[in-house]
Amino acid sequence: MPGPEKTFENKIKKYIEDHDGWQVKFFANKMTKKGVPDILACVNGYFIGIEVKSDHGEPSELQMYRCKQIRDAHGFAYVVYPSGFEKLKSIIDDLNHDYFNREDPIIIR
Repeated sequence: MPGPEKTFENKIKKYIEDHDGWQVKFFANKMTKKGVPDILACVNGYFIGIEVKSDHGEPSELQMYRCKQIRDAHGFAYVVYPSGFEKLKSIIDDLNHDYFNREDPIIIR
C-alpha cells in the first residue's frame, strides 16, 4: 500500500490526465538534476512542475530554487500539499481555458 505522499501524487497525476493533460513522474538519479519537481506536466500547452508534499513535509531550498527557475522561464511551478489539492485543480482547469495568474504563490496549502 503506498504511503500518503504517493497516494496524493497519484491523485494529482490522475486529475491531470483526466483533464486532457500530460504528465510524467520524474525520477532523480545520479545522472539527472537534483531538485526537479516530482511531476512534470503539460496542460493546454503550459508547462507545470509540481513538487508533492505530505501534510508535514517541507520543500528543500533546492526544490524552491528549481520552482523559481521554472517560473523565471515562464512555466508554472508549485509545491502542493493535500490541503491545496482543490486550488491545484482550479489552476489546472484555468490553464485549460487559457486563464492563469502568474502571481499565485509557489506553495499551495
